[in-house]
Amino acid sequence: MTTATALAASPLWYASRAGGTIALLLLTATVALGIAIGGKARPRRIGRFEIGLLHRNLAVLTLAFLALHIATAITDPYVHLSWAVSVVPFGASYRPLWLGLGTVAFDLLLAVAITSALRLRIGQERWKAVHWLAYAAWPIGLFHAAGTGSDTRLPLQLWLYAVCLAAVAAAAGWRLYRAGPGHIAARLSAGLLVLAVPLLATAFLATGPLQPGWSHRAAALSVSALGGIR
Repeated sequence: MTTATALAASPLWYASRAGGTIALLLLTATVALGIAIGGKARPRRIGRFEIGLLHRNLAVLTLAFLALHIATAITDPYVHLSWAVSVVPFGASYRPLWLGLGTVAFDLLLAVAITSALRLRIGQERWKAVHWLAYAAWPIGLFHAAGTGSDTRLPLQLWLYAVCLAAVAAAAGWRLYRAGPGHIAARLSAGLLVLAVPLLATAFLATGPLQPGWSHRAAALSVSALGGIR
């Protein structure tokens, strides 16, 4: 059976890709909202409770679609994944590097969810320290989607990635603009970091997934990269 035939015969593959894409969009919205309303940038016409509720609901929806994405990917017979790869990164036989990045992103979000449930027990400072992991999960998840997805070259998928990058960059720009004077070094570092993600993503797409033969190169790159680490 060819790859195209196998994919066409597997509705689980389509469900996995749809769930992953929606989860990425929801994670982008969650991260962008968290960045935009933080600090002094919180809108004055919207109450803190309403913003917090929206932020939490987006986070819960993100985890729900991530669960759908993971469950359908594992039960899809084409890639032969075990349930262990959902929490233990870089252990899959299929594109271990790119799937491992997705596992890392999921583990980070899971840590945020667990500590949020235990927020009153562990304290505000510890919760906030772990909560920052959500911001790290977003670019990791983005590179996971672009590196693993066999539909990355589709124009619609590329536009979705562009929207995700633009939304987070715009939210960060708004946050830095509303931050006020002072802390120039920190603001400059944050601005450079925000700019680095879309630049790296664009360079990665242009030299990787958008090039012919990426499917075979992705598998080989995963094996060689993990072999070098081990």
